[in-house]
Amino acid sequence: MSVSFERALKDLIKTGVYYIGSKQSIKALKLGKAKMVIMAENAPPQYKRKALYYAKLGGVPVYVYRGTSVELGLLAGKPFRISMIAVVDEGSSNILRLAEEESGR
Repeated sequence: MSVSFERALKDLIKTGVYYIGSKQSIKALKLGKAKMVIMAENAPPQYKRKALYYAKLGGVPVYVYRGTSVELGLLAGKPFRISMIAVVDEGSSNILRLAEEESGR
């Protein structure tokens, strides 16, 4: 995990539009609203499978956060676990570009 990803996620939380949680994120993918999905490494397998399936169908990038759902929740400034975040509008963050760069490596 890079410092730039942490900063981009914090910018997203402040200025962007997003859904928190596996069920909400999968729903956003099904409806074609999500531009990107951020998934904790320890997300429940059944939700991981569904999210990856719908992301592939919609051509949506998936960023696997190299940490637990607790760490992702803390990074997002929330006092609870977050397994998945669906990015609808990145706001002033550059999180979509960062994810593309990391997946291209």
